[in-house]
Amino acid sequence: MRSLLFAPADNEKKLEKALASGADAVIIDLEDSVALAAKPAARAIARAFLADNASRAGRPRLIVRVNALATGLTDADLDGVLAGAPDAVMLPKAEGGMSVQHLGAKIAVREAEHDLADGAVKIVAIATETARGVFQLGTYGGASHRLIALTWGGEDLSADLGAEANRLTDGSYADPYRLARALTLMGAASAEVDAIDSVYTAFRDADGLKAECEAARRDGFVGKMAIHPAQIEIINAAFTPSAEAVQRARAIKAAFDANPDLGVIGIDGEMIDLPHLKRAERLLARLR
Repeated sequence: MRSLLFAPADNEKKLEKALASGADAVIIDLEDSVALAAKPAARAIARAFLADNASRAGRPRLIVRVNALATGLTDADLDGVLAGAPDAVMLPKAEGGMSVQHLGAKIAVREAEHDLADGAVKIVAIATETARGVFQLGTYGGASHRLIALTWGGEDLSADLGAEANRLTDGSYADPYRLARALTLMGAASAEVDAIDSVYTAFRDADGLKAECEAARRDGFVGKMAIHPAQIEIINAAFTPSAEAVQRARAIKAAFDANPDLGVIGIDGEMIDLPHLKRAERLLARLR
């Protein structure tokens, strides 16, 4: 998933716009963008939206962001939407592998109730929205077969830390958030799942978004969350491997496939070893 676009679950117009935006995934949001009093209606709208679009050809992945486990609202969210068979559930304020296991058990019960295949509904965890969550980033490996990605967020984390802001005057992240971002990348690599970069809230700043996407791709993130349809084209372009990168990755893979007993191979005057092969394989896997 290169691009994951948020849309409030209680706004049918925005959900339809998100569906047509070109995003690889639509995040149907039951959490921050929906007021407490509106959540019951939002669950019903989300379930209908899922049912209407589950069989649509070429649709993006449909992910439901539920409310955090500590809110006491998660069960009602799952009861309201799991019958619609979302592709995944996004867990906010996750605090390590135990949170994912807890959510996974709740999902499993409802899969059985609605005759869904075991493990059909995956999990994406937002792993840095609390300080406690940051300290648990090394615990996701092996936590659940449902976990497909880790992402991070700086807005809720800044509130948890009592910070005045999470970005500096030049637009770059302050040190606590740079640390959270880096540890999310490492936590995802350790758990062998995708790392998804956080949102860029200045949705009219196309240049800033492009620069942040390019930095994220450089460091190892495979996609980025978005808050506005106008951001999707930039995100998709940034996280789509270039033809040259794909050609080189295929050449590296082919060379090692043809010489399985070698640890180092010369390609175009450069010595290529196993870390290069691993990077090539990961890039090619993103094309599937």
